[in-house]
Amino acid sequence: MEYIYQLILIFFLYSFGGWVVEVLFSYLFEKHKFVNRGFLTGPICPIYGIGSILVIIFLTKYLNSPVVLYFMSIVIASILEYSTSYLMEKVFKNRWWDYTKYKYNINGRICLETMIPFGFLALFMMYILNPFMFSIIKSLDPNIIKNLAIILTVLTIIDIILSFNIIITLKNISNSIRCDSTEVITKRVKEILFSKTILHRRLIQSFPDMKVFNRTAILKNKLEEDKHKLKEEKKKNKIKGKRKKK
Repeated sequence: MEYIYQLILIFFLYSFGGWVVEVLFSYLFEKHKFVNRGFLTGPICPIYGIGSILVIIFLTKYLNSPVVLYFMSIVIASILEYSTSYLMEKVFKNRWWDYTKYKYNINGRICLETMIPFGFLALFMMYILNPFMFSIIKSLDPNIIKNLAIILTVLTIIDIILSFNIIITLKNISNSIRCDSTEVITKRVKEILFSKTILHRRLIQSFPDMKVFNRTAILKNKLEEDKHKLKEEKKKNKIKGKRKKK
């Protein structure tokens, strides 16, 4: 059980570290001002913490092979980011980030430009950061580790509840807009949220590339996909018919 509490602290340390990286990147290369990045209100990006824990659990046995560790870390990071994007879109009906502007991407959910650095970050984490952080954590009293892990977990659960309430507000606003254009819906939702509390505005600032959908837009996209599939099927049938005639 003590090791689990240690992993919980490691999760929060890397979640905080990921948040710092996101904030610095936004400050230096994008907005040139402080933006509280991430889905949650607090200074953590859980996807970094989850990714770190997965790497520790599944890839520690590859410490003697940096090349394998590097590429396996990319695989884990890619699966995690893609599945997170997919699930969040299905649950909240919003696309929170979009990599379609990058050349090598898969459905705009992951891209090569972000995956390659994650591999190097994993190497830095496993060979340098982990030994250092685990040595510090293990030097603490077990009760302190346990209490810290419990307190941080409770605070994060509260943060998740608050953030979900904001997302529900976003979802209700999008469904109230009588339009099937994703661009128009997204623009209108952002305008409404910016007129609300600082927590609502923070979400928009954290995900400037988000795309917002409503029921009408989702239905329209589904119909367009079905039409495209039908056209493809007709083309295939024509080609098969011509081959049979020959």
